[in-house]
Amino acid sequence: MVTSKKTVDVVLIGGGIMSATLGTLLQQVQPDWSIELFERLETLAQESSNAWNNAGTGHAALCELNYMPVAKDGSMSSAKAVDINEQFQLSRQWWASLVEDGTLGEPNSFINATPHMTFVRGQENVDFLRRRFELLKKEPLFAAMEFSDDPAQIAEWAPLLVEQRQKDEAIAVTRDVSGTDVDFGSVTRQLTDHLVENGATLNLGTQVQKVKRRQDGTWDVFVKHSVGYGVTVVNARFVFVGAGGGALQLLQSSGIPEIKGFGGFPISGQFLRCDDPKVVAEHKAKVYGKAAVGAPPMSVPHLDARVVDGGESLLFGPYAGFTPKFLKKGSWWDLPGSIRTHNLWPMIRVGLSEFSLVKYLVSELLASRTKKMNALREFMPTAKDEDWYLITAGQRVQVMKKDAKKGGVLQFGTEVITGADGSIAGLLGASPGASTAVPAMLNVLEKCFPEEFPTWKKTFVTKIPAFGTGLNHSPEAAEAGLAATAKVLNITR
Repeated sequence: MVTSKKTVDVVLIGGGIMSATLGTLLQQVQPDWSIELFERLETLAQESSNAWNNAGTGHAALCELNYMPVAKDGSMSSAKAVDINEQFQLSRQWWASLVEDGTLGEPNSFINATPHMTFVRGQENVDFLRRRFELLKKEPLFAAMEFSDDPAQIAEWAPLLVEQRQKDEAIAVTRDVSGTDVDFGSVTRQLTDHLVENGATLNLGTQVQKVKRRQDGTWDVFVKHSVGYGVTVVNARFVFVGAGGGALQLLQSSGIPEIKGFGGFPISGQFLRCDDPKVVAEHKAKVYGKAAVGAPPMSVPHLDARVVDGGESLLFGPYAGFTPKFLKKGSWWDLPGSIRTHNLWPMIRVGLSEFSLVKYLVSELLASRTKKMNALREFMPTAKDEDWYLITAGQRVQVMKKDAKKGGVLQFGTEVITGADGSIAGLLGASPGASTAVPAMLNVLEKCFPEEFPTWKKTFVTKIPAFGTGLNHSPEAAEAGLAATAKVLNITR
């Protein structure tokens, strides 16, 4: 049985950080628009946005080496690192404005100052890290970054990296105190609460099965409730698919040509977690290392301080795995069900060209607990088996897309898919994901509402002063921007 509801202005699919951010941005400029949000689970932010399904890193390229790859000629560029940092500053500024107007609660309920560090071993890697530091230090947004290859200094910053380590081992770190730990689940819940208080409708336990275009250009959204029978059809002028790993198949159901050629490669993962107060008290940073050969950027090993619901823990990982599910609570048929004639060849080409990734995943799947603990001890030599336990992290779906030269490529990052008329959009991919939710959703609005956006932008700039101008163009702008958000959010610099 199919029943229909009245037409609404906006349907948001997925109860995560992306939908919550987009809905809140829209409410700021169009408070008269009707919004319905659908989440298939019984609570919000239970997939990628959940605090225990990600590392909580406020990705600003302060510690992630994959944002500054070494070119074949040995050169490095800071351009991408600066771009990622600029994007996170937009998120910081917007969150700060929401704290000031009461949309978000106390800053420590969702963001906490946590230095970001990069840690390397071996003289060749030490020399590489020094070169990276010297490049980044010239950029205003990275002016506070510090470098050290002195074990005594490193021990002051992060004692667990040095304790019981071989004295003759060459090690080095960079450190930036403006780094943060973010509970994106908390941000999602607070934003959604505010949406509902201001007229939006939240539908939990409701799974969107498909979206179908009407002749008038609007969209019918077919929703199945977890309790009861039948399907409800909601008609919408604009649809955003922010369903994480589930976005691919919903965009495919829409029939828009822009999704053709896209596929998804799911990667699951685990973290080692420690809650022992004595151990946790010794490590107050997020420390990223170098990825193993053939490993995807999202599998870069890191030892992280976490603050979730007021409690402090340490995480180490991630350890990659494989399942055909596109969501942590998804279906074993997700991957085979996403294969179409238009994306089969790109997916085959990726499989043939990414043998190193396949090899890496197989080795990860076969890794014993002893091997996983040994990987941790490369960062933390004193790690004891009994202090750590495994938790399952969120599911990530890496984008596979057609490529004119290679046939298909695996893309590490996020991709906004927008219908030609701007009436539907969705987000595919993973890292840096939640950290850049604000610029990503501003991009969606700019693409989908080109006539309204110039007027909306005036409102957004009052809340996000760096929007459209950035901060890295001068030391004065960078320092002033960082200081302003740090004061409101009670974080460093």
